[in-house]
This record gives sequence, structure tokens and C-alpha cells, in this order.
Amino acid sequence: MRLQGAVSLLRGALRAAGSSTSPKFSNAGAASLVITRGFAEDVGELKKTPLYDFHVEHGGKMVPFAGWAMPIQYKDSIMDSTIHCRTLASLFDVSHMCGLTLKGKDAIPFLERLVVGDVAGLANGSGSLSVFTNDKGGIIDDTVVTRVADDEIYLVVNAGCRDKDLAHLGSQLDAFKGDVSMSVHDDRSLLALQGPQAASVLQPHMAEDLGKFYFSQFLKTDIKGIPCFVTRTGYTGEDGFEISVPNDRALELAAALVGDERVRLCGLGARDSLRLEAGLCLYGNDLTEDITPIEAGLTWTVGKRRREAFDFLGGEVIKQQLADGVSVRRVGFVSSGAPARQHSEVLTLEGQKVGEITSGAFSPCLKKNIAMGYVDKAYAKAGTPLKVVVRGKQNDATVTKMPFVPTHYHKPT
Repeated sequence: MRLQGAVSLLRGALRAAGSSTSPKFSNAGAASLVITRGFAEDVGELKKTPLYDFHVEHGGKMVPFAGWAMPIQYKDSIMDSTIHCRTLASLFDVSHMCGLTLKGKDAIPFLERLVVGDVAGLANGSGSLSVFTNDKGGIIDDTVVTRVADDEIYLVVNAGCRDKDLAHLGSQLDAFKGDVSMSVHDDRSLLALQGPQAASVLQPHMAEDLGKFYFSQFLKTDIKGIPCFVTRTGYTGEDGFEISVPNDRALELAAALVGDERVRLCGLGARDSLRLEAGLCLYGNDLTEDITPIEAGLTWTVGKRRREAFDFLGGEVIKQQLADGVSVRRVGFVSSGAPARQHSEVLTLEGQKVGEITSGAFSPCLKKNIAMGYVDKAYAKAGTPLKVVVRGKQNDATVTKMPFVPTHYHKPT
């Protein structure tokens, strides 16, 4: 069946926007996402996760995303699904993302040539957000880097960046003279259980005490007898877990978790609302190869030890930016009128263009328009009044701090 009546999803960063007037804020690498009036028949030859039929059986509206057929929502609305995740628990299929492992005694020094984080400083069984940089300090992709052991690193990279990330890692491996190998986990699926009830839902299926398993920690363990990689992390701002599970056991685990009355399946639409409310970036919109971690407000990802030598790709550029400052900053906005979307211009009250929106939507939890984007540094202070242009109309906007809603990560008290 041909795609009939396809429309762009006006859900902030997941919208497949037109070309930008500014190369810094282009949507190169952003995955296109459209809502269609059809369901399973509309996905053509797209790749499917092991849970594809499970999604369809549960009313999932399947759409193209980064070459995959993924659920945008289920029987409930995106608004209701977002709120449910913030109050109980939701299960996301994020198997389109790419998990991989680096192994060998030189795995850590190899990776530290490519990312800005202090991987050597991580304790075994812990991780952190980091970014791959190019030779200009721009962000190739963002990734969660987990130090599993002294000689083992586990990473998850974005679906839309999979090919270029694997090519980048492969070329760097070819040039590296050391003991390190890479394996891609195409034999595993990835589920994300998120929300304030996530731990109490998962606990009966695990032997470990989740009360002592904190944000960004990692372990290999059995869940309902299924061998899994479990990381206490997510993309919602809520407490939660990302669970890597063998493909042939993914349906079994998903069905068991959804069998808890507190858990609902959740699609990409609510996932985008949740991450935007939490002030989290989407690669291809809020992060690109023309934006450095300093401009993106991710200076904290550049490890203290890494600032001694800056011995990673683009290190000299980032060193200079830390010394001299940057001309633009990523900031949050609240605005009136219709929600601002990617590529909406940001103006001063006098009409001078000083920035651009990269993600924007109506917040289901706050019941108001929120957005993030880049503005000239002089206008980046919280409380600064500005204008955003939506459909040719200038709407009032105010720079605000992020996250827009409080995060609830499980950390030691």
C-alpha cells in the first residue's frame, strides 16, 4: 500500500523539517518521521524490530523513522502517554538504536581518542553521556559510554547515525596500533522501561537490589531468567532502565513487563515530548557536526582530566573555546501562540535575528509551549524577552533554564 495522506509530525525535533537558512542548524543526519493514516501496510521495506508484530497487535501506529518501522503512538494520545510515563511506568522499544562493544586491553585509550569524556576515570559498571567529535570539535554523535570492565566498553549510538558512526569507528580502528576489537549487537534488542514506578515493576524479576543500583550504573544479569545488559538510564528525565536483551527473548520480556497494570507501551511521539521537557538533545536537530559540546551546553561532558591534554579529535578547538568563550549558546524557551518548531527564527524585540529554534512542542505536563535552540551569547541569560517567528507571526518568547520539568534520577542520597 502506498503512503496515503502522509503529513509531517509537528512534534518538535522529530519533525522532518525543510532546509535551513543557517548551516550550523541544518537537519543533516536527522531522521525523518511522518504520521500516516495507515498502519502496518505503510511501512514498506523498512527494517523491523523483533517487536514489530507486538506493536501492531497493541494498536501501535507504525511510521518510518531512521529506516525502521517504529510506533509513533498506541491507542492513547501522545499527551496522555507522556503524562502516564511521568506518573507510573512506560515501556519503549528502542531496538533501532545501535549497541556495540569495544574489547581489548587498549579499548579505553582507543575510545578516548574519539570522545571527550574521561572513560578511564569511570568505575567499572558505570557510564556517562559523551560525544564523538570531529577534527573541528563538532559533534558526530552523542552516546552513553559504559565502562563494563578494564578491557570492555559498551556504547549505544543513535539509529540515524549508525552508518557514519560505525564507519568512523572502523577507520579509526584500522589506524590504531593496539589491542581493541569491536562487535555490533545486531543480535540484541533494546527496551527502555521509564517512569517513577519502573524500579518496582522490574524488581520482582531480578535478584539484585535495585535500591542500591544507581543512575548510570550497569550490570549483566538475568531478568526472568533472560541474560540482559541493564543500565539505569533513559531519555525521559524520569528514573528508568535500558535493557539489552537477546532478540529471541525480547517479546517474552516485553510481554512480561507490559503485563504489569502500571506499564503502558509508549511510542516515539511521547518519547520526544518527554525528552524535550527534560531538556535533552536530539541529534540532527539540537546537535550537529557544526556544533561543539561547549556551544551545546555540554561542557560538563569534557572530563577534567581530558582538559589537561585535550588529546581527542577537535581537542584544540574545544580548548580554545573553553579559554575564549563561544558566540552562541543552547537555551530553553517558553513562548505564546502556536508552538515554535525547528528552524523558527529567534528575534530581538526590535526584529534582529539572533538565533534559531532546533526543537519545540507543546508540553503535555506544563500545558505551555516549550522549545530549545541557539542564540547569540548576549541573549542567552534566563529571563531575556525575545520573539519567535511561527508561520510568519512573531510570538512572545522568554529564555528559560532547562530542564523544563524536574528530573528524577535515582542517585545516592
